[in-house]
Amino acid sequence: MSAIPRNTEVELDECLSHYKYVFNPNLLQGQVAFITGGGSGIGFRIAEIFMRHGCDTAIASRRLEKVKESAKKLEKATGKRCLALAVDVRKPKEIEETVDEVLKHYKKIDILVNNAAGNFICDAENLSYNAFKTVIEIDTIGTFNTSKAVFAKWFKQNGGNIVNITATLAYKGDALQVHAGSAKAAIDAMTKHLAVEWGGNGVRINGIAPGPVEGTEGLRKLAGGMADQVKTGIPLQRLAQKCEIADMAVFLSSNAAAYMTGTVLVADGGNWLTSFNNFNMLKQVLPKPKI
Repeated sequence: MSAIPRNTEVELDECLSHYKYVFNPNLLQGQVAFITGGGSGIGFRIAEIFMRHGCDTAIASRRLEKVKESAKKLEKATGKRCLALAVDVRKPKEIEETVDEVLKHYKKIDILVNNAAGNFICDAENLSYNAFKTVIEIDTIGTFNTSKAVFAKWFKQNGGNIVNITATLAYKGDALQVHAGSAKAAIDAMTKHLAVEWGGNGVRINGIAPGPVEGTEGLRKLAGGMADQVKTGIPLQRLAQKCEIADMAVFLSSNAAAYMTGTVLVADGGNWLTSFNNFNMLKQVLPKPKI
């Protein structure tokens, strides 16, 4: 029998009607988290679960209306504060101004979650130069830009925690994912490098590499109508829940992980060990990309 999740996940970007705690509800009390890509999917749920543990948040993405809508939902469900901000993580000046806005509003940042990302299915032959460049810019360069800005403006003098959301795509070279796999592999390397350089400033940097996650745009894009087939290939025989990834982010951001840095935790139910990866067959089964 596969492990049974504690919570009933919600498909869309809505707050949970009920949440069963595994950690002390006050674990992040009084802290402030800045979450990129926090208006939807995994980022939205991370913001919610952080707030349910006593944390105020700032969520950012390129679409201000989306994050404003999400912030209202999060505040109503949790009773904590959520600041909505528009930012393009590819642009250093915008990121620096956004970090300044968070610090002006909350006076501090304790946790940074680098979650902003872009992905789609495409083989390398049909992947445009610009499409590859765009994914690298959002995922890898965006993670560096945001980490550097937060470090320079707050973490260097005050310490803090960074959690990078990556993926297992590069572990065995997933077919049709050279763009995202390359971007995430670079983030995993960055996690280690920054952990070495910034540890002396009291900064911990860790990562989470999720597998297929239920109720996310990523699953809809990457699995198409094959979610049930994907599930049967996972050793735990089910998809991850967004709140399970959020719980791991809570753990890494808390004192329970006080001596952990430079580590990437895999949260995919064993999927990368067994997932189907036949390039020629996948090209036939999955729809042709329009990139």
